[in-house]
Amino acid sequence: MNRIENKWSQLRRKGLKAFIAFVTAGDPSFEDTYKLVLEMEKQGADIIELGVPFSDPIADGPVIQASSQRALKNGANLNKIFGLVKKLRQKTEIPLVFLTYYNPVFHYGIKKFADDCIESGIDGVIIADLPPEEAKEIKTISSNKSLDTIFLAAPTSSAERLHKVAEASTGFIYCVSVAGVTGVRNSLAMSLKKRVEDIKKMTNKPVAVGFGISNAKTAKWVASFADGVIIGSAIVKIVQDNLADKNLVKKVGNFTGNLASSIHGI
Repeated sequence: MNRIENKWSQLRRKGLKAFIAFVTAGDPSFEDTYKLVLEMEKQGADIIELGVPFSDPIADGPVIQASSQRALKNGANLNKIFGLVKKLRQKTEIPLVFLTYYNPVFHYGIKKFADDCIESGIDGVIIADLPPEEAKEIKTISSNKSLDTIFLAAPTSSAERLHKVAEASTGFIYCVSVAGVTGVRNSLAMSLKKRVEDIKKMTNKPVAVGFGISNAKTAKWVASFADGVIIGSAIVKIVQDNLADKNLVKKVGNFTGNLASSIHGI
């Protein structure tokens, strides 16, 4: 049982839903990312997604795109990110998931990428632009190493497509709440609940919802029917608005603590 599976088991026993928080690795610095991960865990995050900065992040909206550009200007690359993960593993056992694109993985080398994920302490990978049909190589390598591969279920996915995503995913299924890119939304469609329920009829695997969730009220609503709530842009926006603020980590911690309380129903 890896850290992700263990976390879901712990949450189920407690009757809680998962709060999955996202930050971009290296934004605004690697030291800040290190502090942010530990603070978000302290404030109640259950799983952390580390965004791997990429120059052409087609699934990301302006806020996360800007964070990737800041990280890349700071010299972020996979070698440095693996170093960050190793450093985090000296302090925490919180499940860590990479959210990346296929280009960086391909150029790094698929087997080397999977090997280094395991060695450093990464528990799962989301490759946003890699569909299950094209993922045989990384799935084969990852399954031999207990590295979860998590795929996206889009709002436009057919029932047949959702079955494929559900079958291919390990760790959890990432249900995308809205068509388009990441970013804060004022509201989400009521049809999202039915889509999550439809996916859950296909599989016993946890279903977590991401994209567009920006506040405690919306997070609480999503947690009422999904197994987990993924929040990224709203967190990264606080980072963006407080780049030069010495209280950056504290401000992100306060925000994530509020989200965690809503998602956990506390």
